[in-house]
Amino acid sequence: MSKTDATKSVLFRKRAESVPRQGGGVNEVGQPAQVLTTKVGLQLPAGLTFENWESAGRQLSGIVNSTSWWLGDWLVYGKDHYSDRYERGVRAAGLQYQTLRNYAWVSRRFPMDRRRAALSFQHHAELASRPVEEQERWLDQAEQQGWSTKQLRRAMRVARGEEARETLQADLTRRLAVPDNRLQWWHKAATQSGVELEQWVLATLDHAAGQVLEELQEQASVSA
Repeated sequence: MSKTDATKSVLFRKRAESVPRQGGGVNEVGQPAQVLTTKVGLQLPAGLTFENWESAGRQLSGIVNSTSWWLGDWLVYGKDHYSDRYERGVRAAGLQYQTLRNYAWVSRRFPMDRRRAALSFQHHAELASRPVEEQERWLDQAEQQGWSTKQLRRAMRVARGEEARETLQADLTRRLAVPDNRLQWWHKAATQSGVELEQWVLATLDHAAGQVLEELQEQASVSA
């Protein structure tokens, strides 16, 4: 059987109520015990070794990640080939439409040859809205650094903050001709205050403006 045929048989063959997934331990009659997947849960045998329990977890994690891509590709195909009956097919499958739309969107944004097997579907979903070059750069870093999805998201947030700060610094320098030492001073104050430079500048200017307006109002009252 070819690799393609084997894949099709796994994806589309009719499955029994419970299917062996991973051996572990020995049952009462001396045969290897098995982890069984059912429609309503996972049956784990007594005496399952840690190694087999760990191996089963890796397999399950891989299946969960793969099924997101499978569903996404299934939806993309249906949308491209059966646009008039697409929604009927989704309803017949008994799946949540909004979730499936997200799967399809990510799958369409990442052709098969650009998907990283070492990274999860969620890694790709985090980057789906970005330009292709940026996607590739972040995927490279996540793969090389072994980042979790949370770590990737944090790194992207930090990068966005740095980009915003650089943009603000350039804008302030261009419009206000602010000396570099003054910007560094402001940045230090913002950091110690625990806020981004832009937020600190706006809050400081708002406070200063408020004080000036109050003083002017007081002077006007005295004059009157």
